[in-house]
Amino acid sequence: MHASRRQFLTRTVSTFAAITALGSLPSWAFADELVRTPPQTEGPFYPDHLPLDTDNDLLIINDGITPAVGDVTHLTGKILDASGSPIRNALVEIWQCDANGHYIHSGSSNEDRRDANFQGFGRFLTGSTGEYYFRTIKPVAYPGRTPHIHVAIKVPREEKFTTQCYIQGEGRNERDMVLRGIRDAKQRAAVQVPFEPIKESKIGELAAKFDVVMGFTPKA
Repeated sequence: MHASRRQFLTRTVSTFAAITALGSLPSWAFADELVRTPPQTEGPFYPDHLPLDTDNDLLIINDGITPAVGDVTHLTGKILDASGSPIRNALVEIWQCDANGHYIHSGSSNEDRRDANFQGFGRFLTGSTGEYYFRTIKPVAYPGRTPHIHVAIKVPREEKFTTQCYIQGEGRNERDMVLRGIRDAKQRAAVQVPFEPIKESKIGELAAKFDVVMGFTPKA
């Protein structure tokens, strides 16, 4: 492993700790306030060929030194069961288009403008706290869709669950048919989260916290 990768992993630990410490007891911690995360379409652009690198840092591919273009975003959250307990060993996958609107999919548009430094897809396995962490870019809009990140959770002995994460306050959300398809107002609000500047960052990094409440309690 080269020094650049070790340095990233060190920064990951410190950044992750700082971000998760901001809200150790959010409102959804109480069972009577839990809002189940609504399922959303996987869409047509789940990778039909996985990148060579599928870790949780989407800005750097393997040991490359050139980062992807976009607003650096630290995406964190917890995977919770229906009672609010954290789910361990949940495989969290995210995928999104690059800053030019291109997915790592053979049917995606803008192939000639693809950001070759953007991984576009990543995975993270949760531990005992149910938390996950990704370093990625702030999602961008492309024709027909408001900015979003696809999120899939695979829990042993359960069906794969897929949803999408949106930017709170984004004006295009009101016109997005996929987001508007969530009829319950609380559930629709639950998938829209703030992408806020990290005060300590000197390069304008953002932090977003997207918790996913599953509709089941894992089988023993």
